[in-house]
Amino acid sequence: MSPFLDETIDKNVPVPMYYQLKKMIQNMIKDGRLKPGDMLPTEMELSDMFSISRTTTRQAIMELVMEGALYRVKSKGTFVAENRVVQDFTNVIRASHNLLEAQNVKTTTKVLELHIIKSDVHVGNMLGLKPGSEVVHLKRLRFVNQEPNVLADAYLPMDCKEMLETDMERTGLYQFLDSRQETMPVYAVRNLEAVSAEGGDAELLGIEKGAPIQLTTSVTYTKDERPIEYSIARFRGDRNVFRCEIRI
Repeated sequence: MSPFLDETIDKNVPVPMYYQLKKMIQNMIKDGRLKPGDMLPTEMELSDMFSISRTTTRQAIMELVMEGALYRVKSKGTFVAENRVVQDFTNVIRASHNLLEAQNVKTTTKVLELHIIKSDVHVGNMLGLKPGSEVVHLKRLRFVNQEPNVLADAYLPMDCKEMLETDMERTGLYQFLDSRQETMPVYAVRNLEAVSAEGGDAELLGIEKGAPIQLTTSVTYTKDERPIEYSIARFRGDRNVFRCEIRI
């Protein structure tokens, strides 16, 4: 039985009809009446069902496709996408916990490595240090709703060696850096790149080798222009959406 049969669109209110349809579908996904992989009725069927134009229906569907809630398969139809986490750190230095809470997701962290290493040429350059300088290496696997979501490596100068005595499964990286004026980040430079997962990363993230991941690299600076963190994060491509807010 179609979950749409008990739904209606109110044409006597000022809320646009496309938006009512969009919210209807979003609510069905949220409460489980539409599940990942479910196929939606066609645009024509939805138009007939609610006596609205195909243009109205198409706008609602296209916005949900663009937002990652739905996806289309040529000659087959429109389907509910797997749940994805909206990430906004393309806009801000610190991840927005309010945004994650609004998505009703539970995040946890597992520390895989936390020790002092000798930096190679690349890490040294990113942190403004000579190759072979000692740095703190933090490797974490972050989970969303108990499912692996992000694999992250962070390299920090020895100013941050107190991290070795900190519970980094309960303390966020930027929470730690913000605790002292001399390590507090004020801006970051980030690059995003779509790549294929390599064997070790794929195993930790619970995906197939070669599956798409979003690779991000960041260098974070203190107020005196000193690099305080160089990080490499690998986000599952099937579980994350990156949101940019652009103002003119």
